[in-house]
Amino acid sequence: MKKCCALWIMMMWLGTSPVAAATDFVSVTDMVGRVVRVPLRPQRIVCLGPGALRLIVYLQAQDLVTGVEELEKRNPRGRPYWLAQGQKLKGLPAVGPGGAAAINKRPDMERVLAARPQVVFITYMDAELADRVQAALRVPVVLLSYGRFASFDEAVLDSLKLAGTILGRERRARQVVAYVNDLRADLDRRTRGVPKERRPRAYVGGVGYRGSRGILSTELNYLPFEWTHTDNAARQVPTRLGTHVFLDREKLLELDPDVIFLDGGGQDLVLDDLAKHPVFYKTLQAFRKRKVYRLFPFNFYTTNVETALVDAYVVGKLLYPDRFAHVDLALKADEIFSFFVGTPVYQDMVKDFGTPGAEVGF
Repeated sequence: MKKCCALWIMMMWLGTSPVAAATDFVSVTDMVGRVVRVPLRPQRIVCLGPGALRLIVYLQAQDLVTGVEELEKRNPRGRPYWLAQGQKLKGLPAVGPGGAAAINKRPDMERVLAARPQVVFITYMDAELADRVQAALRVPVVLLSYGRFASFDEAVLDSLKLAGTILGRERRARQVVAYVNDLRADLDRRTRGVPKERRPRAYVGGVGYRGSRGILSTELNYLPFEWTHTDNAARQVPTRLGTHVFLDREKLLELDPDVIFLDGGGQDLVLDDLAKHPVFYKTLQAFRKRKVYRLFPFNFYTTNVETALVDAYVVGKLLYPDRFAHVDLALKADEIFSFFVGTPVYQDMVKDFGTPGAEVGF
């Protein structure tokens, strides 16, 4: 009861609605099919849920953000959009905790209202809950989507175009979509024609899934493998539970991949486990032959598209060096980071996770 009264008082203080006066409105269909009437080119926005803020940074619209989730401030590592723009964003008020526990939950209404948004962008929320939140806030709520969790889906590009339309960043949205498609076409051109006998069986371990994970955590549709036509050894594992799997040790020994990549978010767990179970790891040929390499983590508060693209170039250059002979990975990475988030943050990522493509010492 007290919370309801406080919410009512805050709304009265802000006026009949926290949406600032606007003469131009447009009806849009969000990513779950809801029709929402929003002001064109709003000047104050809030982003809630995994990846919502990232898309706004891709659109170069971070100056419109008036509040951020506590998770963004609490853990600045691994997300290029925060590495690049965090100095500007960290001083904004917190609008809720964020993180996995907040997914598809009613937001902290008072803190969201205090940021006085004209539009609230949210990911990973059901339509019914979004309607209730919108009615309570009296602020347009637009649902964005990354598609399948912790993967790449065309829905993320559609979300970018939707947000771009609302924010008047249509041109930038088209540029990002074109850039993603150009890089994927380049990776495809370089790797599609590699003969099957030259394609080593690769495996990626330590892939994050609602937190850091060890060697047995992997992804069947791992983006850097998909985009370079790499033979993913884990694809032999049948599953009915989606594309992320947790193997048992016997299964990984049975797969015995030629090359192993370690996701940067889980590599410390892998090395700790190696110290405890050296026999298991030395049974794997990739560890015996020292063909174990590190990658940047890209599943960090859902998919960092730019980091996934960087990792794809790393995988391509390691496995097919002749096809990537003129690619300088550090320069390519900073080109990609600069385009997406406005700043070359490769060295910041290296500081936190090591050089991608480097052999993992053990």
